[in-house]
Amino acid sequence: MPNIHAGQTDLVDHTPFVDLTPPTDPVAHRYGESGGAGGAVLPPTIELQLNHRSVRKFLTDPVSDAQIDLVITAAQSASQSSNLQVWSVVAIRDDDRKRRISAFIGRQSYVEDSSVFLVWVADFRRAANVAQAQGASAETLGYMENTLVTAVDSGIAAQNALLAAESLGLGGVFVGALRSNPAAIIDELGLPEYTFPMFGMALGYPDPSEHAGVKPRLPRAAVLHREHYDPTAWLPAAEVYEDRIQEYFAEHGRDNYSWADTLTKRISTVDGLHGRESIRGALEAQGFASE
Repeated sequence: MPNIHAGQTDLVDHTPFVDLTPPTDPVAHRYGESGGAGGAVLPPTIELQLNHRSVRKFLTDPVSDAQIDLVITAAQSASQSSNLQVWSVVAIRDDDRKRRISAFIGRQSYVEDSSVFLVWVADFRRAANVAQAQGASAETLGYMENTLVTAVDSGIAAQNALLAAESLGLGGVFVGALRSNPAAIIDELGLPEYTFPMFGMALGYPDPSEHAGVKPRLPRAAVLHREHYDPTAWLPAAEVYEDRIQEYFAEHGRDNYSWADTLTKRISTVDGLHGRESIRGALEAQGFASE
């Protein structure tokens, strides 16, 4: 196993990734506001979080095993439900395997071009084995609560991992399209009963030629409720956001983008699920009846 405490050259070959756009106030920048230069001095961790963007174009520089080990250690340091630790990761470097996975989900170049592709796996196989070794059954694995636990904990851990990767100068993008063809991913990776591929994460060194930036988020007023839920608070915030997100996409060569249209297409018809409407059957086949 590579030593994660190896010299710095094994871990950090580039400076931590930040958006290449000249910074303004980092908080204002996250919301697409025009805020003046500078702003409050932020802790480095929060500044790194606010600078996050998805990276889909990578340099050919390899990500080291020591870096992967450190990223996974950071993932394991995330909060976990009752310390169950019910997720696993399959790290894929083999170019042929990455090409096959890319083909399974409609050809995603960033899967093929990544230095390493991480598949995050909901994993109750390990827990079932532990219970069986103690002479107990695993009768609750078909219940919805345990499906939710492994999904939630996988996401929490993976976000820790991506933040750690960005602190090492890497960039990445989550790939939910694995759930559009889970049977092929399960077969490719040899996933046993009580496991399920939740999402992927393409990692590598960001190619500075990629024309992308920090994508604006909804104003806080749309998502932050105080003391009780306000079902109308988001309305004026969403109007502001439409203008800001349209400006962002126009600056990056995509005119006529609408957040409202994107959201509507995703939830209005089955077509918006891109094949994931049958995911319950795939979950059941792996032992997650989710009753």
